Amino acid sequence: MYGALLGDIIGSPYEFDRGNKSKNFEMFNDKVGFTDDSVMSVAVAEALVDTLGENDDVVRNALVSSMQKWGHKYPNAGYGNRFIGWLMANDPKPYGSFGNGSAMRVSAVGWLYDSLEDTRKYARLSAEVTHNHPEGIKGAEATAAAIYLGRNGSTKDDIREYLINEFGYDLSRSCDEIRPTYHHVESCQETVPEAITAFLEGEDFEDVIRTAVSLGGDCDTLTCIAGSIAEAYYGVSEEMKAKCKSYLDEEMIEVVERVRGKVSDLLDSI
Repeated sequence: MYGALLGDIIGSPYEFDRGNKSKNFEMFNDKVGFTDDSVMSVAVAEALVDTLGENDDVVRNALVSSMQKWGHKYPNAGYGNRFIGWLMANDPKPYGSFGNGSAMRVSAVGWLYDSLEDTRKYARLSAEVTHNHPEGIKGAEATAAAIYLGRNGSTKDDIREYLINEFGYDLSRSCDEIRPTYHHVESCQETVPEAITAFLEGEDFEDVIRTAVSLGGDCDTLTCIAGSIAEAYYGVSEEMKAKCKSYLDEEMIEVVERVRGKVSDLLDSI
């Protein structure tokens, strides 16, 4: 999960096209910090760790409860207006969104399950509590699937082909082709393919982050998604994890470490 959180933190100053569309920038400064992307990533992670092995209704209820709890804990993290309404509702219902929020919060799903089928199932569940539009669900499933494939040794060519064949994303454009006209947009269908392309072109974890930021647009979310996949494929250095922790609150770190512990337990049981 550190890859997703680092992407959010590093990309945060450049949201709303505030960067210069360059890979040359200072990664950590007094302007960076976590946003709603990190808060909701942690919320989803906590719900899923708490409900491993439970039925779908228990998982859904836990997702809603956790997302509302963390949203109330960090009310000024930068949520969209419709999502704020959902966070504050007494009986929140999905609202047909295809926004990129479903994909930016899904990173834990890619790590917690030992089959691609389950990974996609729980990505879908994590999206449907708010983003029950087909594109919102697709964005979450595609991101989680890429993480699962990356951590299980698939090549970039294999990941690319799977995402094209299963989700129909156009991954034919290079970042150089995307960058000049790309702008701030918050839909899954105009964020997830670009984030995947940044991952596919990046040469290591840091290069993926820099490439994603250089595209501009909804930069914290795009880089969060790209970083979540890059971590699965490349790993994240202990130095970068420590840097990430320095921007997070202790309660957020605790959830991330619980996910890491559960992943280790799952690997030991195989």
